Amino acid sequence: MWCNLREKDTSEVDARRRTLNLAHGEVVDEESRNDVHEGRTLPLNIVTGRRTLSEDESKKLLAPLGARFPRETVVEDSDAAVRAAEAIGFPVVAKLIGERLAHKSERGLVRLGLGDAAAVRQACELLLAQRRNEDGDVRLLIAEQIAGSRELIVGMVRDPQFGATLLIGAGGVTAEVLADSQARPMPLGANDLDNMLDSLAVANVFGEFRGQRAMDRATLAKTVQAVARLAEARPDIASIDLNPVIVTTRGEPIAVDALVELGESGATSRNVAAQTDLPSAAHHFTPRHSDTNMRSLFDPRGVVVVGASTHPGKFGFVALHNLLAAKYGGRVAATNLSRETVLGVQCVATVDDLPDGEFDLAVLCTPAAANEEVLRACARRGIGAAFITSAGYGEADEAGQAAQARLVALGAELGILIAGPNGQGVVSTPSALCAQIVAPYPPRGAISIASQSGNFVSSFMNLARASGVGVARAVSAGNAAATDVADYLEWFSRDDATRVMLSYIESVVDGVRLRRALAAANARKPLVVVKGGATESGARAAASHTGALASNDRVFDGLCRQLGVVRATDIDEAFDAAALFATSPLPRGKNTAILTTAGGWGVVTSDALARDGVLQLATLSTATMTALDALLPARWSRNNPVDCAGGETRDTIPAVLEILATAPEVDSVVYLGIGIQSNQARLMREGGFYPDHGLARIVEYHERQDRRFAEAAGELAARTQKPILVATELAVTEAENVAPSAVRGQGAMCYASGPRAVRALAHAYRWSHHHEVTKGQR
Repeated sequence: MWCNLREKDTSEVDARRRTLNLAHGEVVDEESRNDVHEGRTLPLNIVTGRRTLSEDESKKLLAPLGARFPRETVVEDSDAAVRAAEAIGFPVVAKLIGERLAHKSERGLVRLGLGDAAAVRQACELLLAQRRNEDGDVRLLIAEQIAGSRELIVGMVRDPQFGATLLIGAGGVTAEVLADSQARPMPLGANDLDNMLDSLAVANVFGEFRGQRAMDRATLAKTVQAVARLAEARPDIASIDLNPVIVTTRGEPIAVDALVELGESGATSRNVAAQTDLPSAAHHFTPRHSDTNMRSLFDPRGVVVVGASTHPGKFGFVALHNLLAAKYGGRVAATNLSRETVLGVQCVATVDDLPDGEFDLAVLCTPAAANEEVLRACARRGIGAAFITSAGYGEADEAGQAAQARLVALGAELGILIAGPNGQGVVSTPSALCAQIVAPYPPRGAISIASQSGNFVSSFMNLARASGVGVARAVSAGNAAATDVADYLEWFSRDDATRVMLSYIESVVDGVRLRRALAAANARKPLVVVKGGATESGARAAASHTGALASNDRVFDGLCRQLGVVRATDIDEAFDAAALFATSPLPRGKNTAILTTAGGWGVVTSDALARDGVLQLATLSTATMTALDALLPARWSRNNPVDCAGGETRDTIPAVLEILATAPEVDSVVYLGIGIQSNQARLMREGGFYPDHGLARIVEYHERQDRRFAEAAGELAARTQKPILVATELAVTEAENVAPSAVRGQGAMCYASGPRAVRALAHAYRWSHHHEVTKGQR
C-alpha cells in the first residue's frame, strides 16, 4: 500500500505530522521555516469562496513530503529576478504569482524560454505591469525551464460522498477539454497508480515514445504520495492541483505548477475521519442488522400482510395475491379491520390476533399514520422484519421526514428490521416468496438484486423471465430509512443462495459506508452495478483543474475500478454480465475464439472485442489450424474469427467447438449463428405446405441440429471449465426458436448479439483478474 498511511510505520507518520502542524498549517522544519500563511488572512477565491495558496506556498507544503519540483526562487522585482535566473542557469521561466492567481496561463502571466538576463528583465517588467488591484500581493517566480512534450495532471479533491480522492490525467492547459483522467478515492491500493495510468486514453504516450524514455513511475509515485500525505495530514485542504507535471525526454516527471485550495476555516469533509481507517481489503463493514433479522426478511417461516383488501387495485390485495400466486410454502396470514376473507384467507383484525412465534415477516400496506402501532404489535408477536410499502415518509415533506426518523428509532428499539418505506417489496425464490406489490415473479436462480429504484428490480426480473437466468433474492430499498443497498449487498455476499449480486444505485448518502460494503461484498462474489446520474456534470465550482475534472460520476467509476466492481452502462449490459457470472465458468485469460457460420457476425464481434480493449483474439496454434483444416472446406477463414463459410455439415459445429474449447491457447469461445436452421424450420411450418413434400422430416432435422449445437456448447463449458457463450438475435426476436430455447435449457444465457456476449465476457475477465491479483493483498 504505497499510498496508504495506515500501512506505514507510525514513527514515519508521526515525523510527518511534526513537520506539518495540523492546527495551523505551519511548516516547522528548518528548510521551510517561513510559515506559508502565518499571521495573514488568506483571500477568498472569488469563484469558489475558498481560500487559495500561491504557487510557491503550495509547493512549500508538498516539497518536504517528496513532490518533485524544478529549482526556483521567488523575488520581488526584475533585478532580483535576473540574479535568480543567473544562479539557476538559462533558460528559465518567469511567472507572476499570488494567492488570487489560480490560472496564470489564462492571463498570460507565464513567460517561457527566457535565454538571457535581458529577456528575463523585460519579461518580469511586463509581468509586473499586468498586475491588477484585485490580484492582491503578487511576486515573481523564476524557475528552471523543464523541457518535455508530455504532460500530466496530478491532484486531490474532497468528494462530498467519498472524501479525499486522487486524480491523474492528461495535463496542461487542455486538461479540462480533453477530460482524459482517472479518479480513485483514497487511500490507494498497491495497484491503483498503475491502473490509473494504464486506463488513460493517452497511456501509450507515457511509455517509450518517439525516442523519449518511458516515464519513471517510481518518481511519479513519490509525488502522488506527497499529495496523499498532505491530504491526510491537512483535512482543511479542499483540493490540490499539480498541473502540469511535465515528463522530460529522460522520463522524469516534474511538477512545474501547484495550487492548494483550502476549505472554509475549520471545515472538513464529513468523511475524512472515517476514510483514513479504510484498509485495503475494506472488509470492515459493520452490518446494521443481525443475520436472524435478514433471514426473517428473505426466508421467513410465515408472512402476514397487514392491511389486506378485497379491492384488486389496492396494495393490500396485490401483496397477498402475489404471495399466494408464487406458492409460498410458509404460513400466510392477513389483517383487515373488517375481518374479511381475501383470496381465501380469513383475515384477523390486527397483528395482535396472530399466534406468537409463527411469523417472521410483516408486509405493511397500511397508512403511514398507523405503522408505528403496527410495528409494536409485530414486536409483541416475535416478528423480526417488516417491509413497509406505505408512502408519505422521507420522500414527502418535513412531517414525513420526521415520521421516518421515528420509524427508524422505533425499529431499532424493538429489534425489527425495517425495509422501505415506500418500496415495492421483496422476492426470495429459495423460499418461493413474492411479497411485493408489483409483478413479476422470476424463475429461481443465483442472481440477487438490490436496487434504489423499484422499477429496476422489476426490469431485472423481467429480463430473468425472458432469458431463463433466474434470481435468488430481490429487494427494492425504497427510502432505505433503516436498511439500504449497502446492507443488502453485504448480506447477499454471505448468502449461500447468491452467486452474483446486481444493483442499481442512484444517490450516495454515506460514501464511506457504501465503499466498505462494495469492497466487502465484491471481495467475496461478483458485483455488477448500474449507476444512475452518469450524465450529471457533477462539476464543482473550483479554482483547480482537479476539482473541475473530478465529477461525481468519474469518482464513482474510479471507485468501481479500484474495487473491481463491474460497472455497466445500462440494465441490459448489467444483466448480461450478471447472467454470465451466474451460469458460466469464468475466463482464466484474455484469449478468445469466435466461431461463426457467417462472416459478418464474426467481424462486428471481433470489432467490439477490440474496442473494449480487455480481451484479445486468440492466435490459433498450428495444431488447432490443422485440426480445423480437416473439418472445414478450403475456403474457411483460416483465422480467428473462425468462419465456417457455409461448409458445416451435420457434425461440424460440435467438432469445431470441441477443437477450440480444448485448445490450450483459447480461454473462451463465442459461438455465433445458432438458430438459422430452426428459423427456416419455422417458416416451413408456416408456409402452407407442411408437413407434405418432405417438410416434416427436414423441419425435425433442422430443429434437432440446433438442439445438438446448444447441448454441445453446454457440455464443453462444463467439461473444460471455459466460457462457451452462444449468441443470436433470435434470443429476443424469436424467443421460442428451438436454438435459444435449447441454450436456456442448458441453464445458460443466450446472448442477443456477439458484441453483447464479448462485453459480458470482458466484464467477467476484468473481475476474475482483479480478484486473483488482489486475493493475496486482502
